[in-house]
Order: sequence, then C-alpha cells, then structure tokens
Amino acid sequence: MTVPYEIDHLVKRYDNGVLAVDDLHLSVQKQEIFCMLGANGAGKTTTLMVSLGFTPPSGGTVRISGYDITREPLEAKAHVAYVSENVQLYGNFTAMQNIRFFSELSSRGKMEDAALHEVLARVGLGADAHKRRVRGFSKGMRQRLGIAIAIIRDADLILLDEPTSGLDPKGGLDFMNLLQELRREGRAVFMTTHDIFRAREIADRIGIMVRGKLVRVLETDEIEHADLAAIYTHYIDQMAIQEGGARPDTTALQ
Repeated sequence: MTVPYEIDHLVKRYDNGVLAVDDLHLSVQKQEIFCMLGANGAGKTTTLMVSLGFTPPSGGTVRISGYDITREPLEAKAHVAYVSENVQLYGNFTAMQNIRFFSELSSRGKMEDAALHEVLARVGLGADAHKRRVRGFSKGMRQRLGIAIAIIRDADLILLDEPTSGLDPKGGLDFMNLLQELRREGRAVFMTTHDIFRAREIADRIGIMVRGKLVRVLETDEIEHADLAAIYTHYIDQMAIQEGGARPDTTALQ
C-alpha cells in the first residue's frame, strides 16, 4: 500500500547557515491526522515548504503517494492539497469563481456548478456566501473556502499550516469536525500547530518539534492522558541545556 506522506531523513539548511530541519523522519498513513506541535522557528513551516517543492532539501527525501517531490514534482503535487494559515485566494473573485477556477486546474477538471455548491455548503459556507467576493470574507470563511478547494482536488494528502490560528471557538470546532470527515474518507492529514488543545482533540499522533528536530512522537493511546504542555516544556529546556543557548519563545503555544 502506498503511503501518502513519507519524510526520510530530511535536512534543510539555508544559505545563511541556519539549520531549519535536522534529520526529520516520519510518515503519515491513510485515515490519519498527524499534528506537529512546535513554537515559532521550530521548523514546521520549512518542512511544509520542502514538502510542496517550494524550496529544495539540503538532504533526505519527501515522498507524496510514492513520488519524490524533488525528482517527480508534478506527479507528487497531483496528490497533495495545501491550506496555509493565510489562505491565498483571488479577492476579486466570488467563492464560486475561486472554487471553479481551482477545480479546472485540478486533475478532476471542470465540475458542475451543483457539485461545487455542494462542497461549499459542506464546509459551512452558506448559499449567501457563494456569490460574495472573497476580499470581504473573514479569516474563518477563507479557511473554509481553502478546505473546499482541497476537497475538490481529491488529494490523498492534505497539508495544513496553523489552520485554526485566529479562528473563534465555533469556527475552530467546525474546522475540527471537517477534518474528522476527511479522515473518515481516507485522507491523510498533516497539520502544524501551536494549539495544544486542538492537537489533543483531533490528532491520531502528535509530534513535538524543537529547533528543527522531531524530539518526541506521542501515539494515540498516549495522547488522552499526556500533559502536552509539560512534555513540550521538558524538551524545550533539555534542548536549551544541551546547546547552551536561549530557551525558544513558547508564548505562542496555547
């Protein structure tokens, strides 16, 4: 069985010498939600940028549905959808125009309007929002539209970068429920987050990333009873002692 997401000893060192990702090794299976927990600068977003082919790795490989993102970028990208913290959409387009445009770019090709309306409704965008220009959308509405576009891509893997950041409690809950639906459909989901509460609520596994290193992975049976804040703080302090440097800023962790 092809694994949707495999990272094999990934290294990313920037030209200025900063080691952003240090020998990262993990995989995400179908029907699994993996949350990567870490403070700003931990290497989470860099991992996504390499995984999407936006920046080359310094070492190691990333495979999406068996395709190497560096050697087979077009094939790999056909199997992945990405939703960033600040979803990039066409502000002068309506929600329908945006999703129609992206559907025509996807491997599924042009879809009937009725099917597109159905997907927008599924992610919680009411009929009145379908004809509104996206520039007037709240952050939560933009996130919903981003997920709708990910759904119509019919991707094996969905990559999410801080998807609940800035959402109100209801918006965050609706978003989590939608991710559970996608998991039941067989998608693999990899989500970076600062939000310990949401990670505990949704994740099948949780990784803790500190200064480019994956220092701990908590399995399903550990998550419910684990004190994630205490575990995270332990690894932060341990890393600081080992490196003799300043403790990373963890104020963004909730």
